[in-house]
Amino acid sequence: MVIPPPVRPARIIDYLKPYVLRMNFSNRYVSAQVIHAPTATVAASASSQEKLLRVSMESTRDVAAAAKIGKLLGERLLLKGIPAVSVVLDREQKYHGKVKAVIDSVRDVGVKLL
Repeated sequence: MVIPPPVRPARIIDYLKPYVLRMNFSNRYVSAQVIHAPTATVAASASSQEKLLRVSMESTRDVAAAAKIGKLLGERLLLKGIPAVSVVLDREQKYHGKVKAVIDSVRDVGVKLL
């Protein structure tokens, strides 16, 4: 008599975290994008390199610029109908400074973070 293996449910990670927030900080600019992980496409993005934003910013690389980028990204996510995003920090990124400014401003707009 052969006992079949137990039936496992589908991986829950595939359903909980389809959208991933990625941030990039250079010496001159701040950029953030949300990637749809199953299809590897960019769902929404915001950067301090955008011409319309550079006019209204004093500096394109400080914490205030990171907060504006996060707010703009959150608004774009809500317009596209994406209510929740998971945050993946790189090894060198800590929840401090510009990273904290982007994440907090995305959360303040109304996007839930997983």
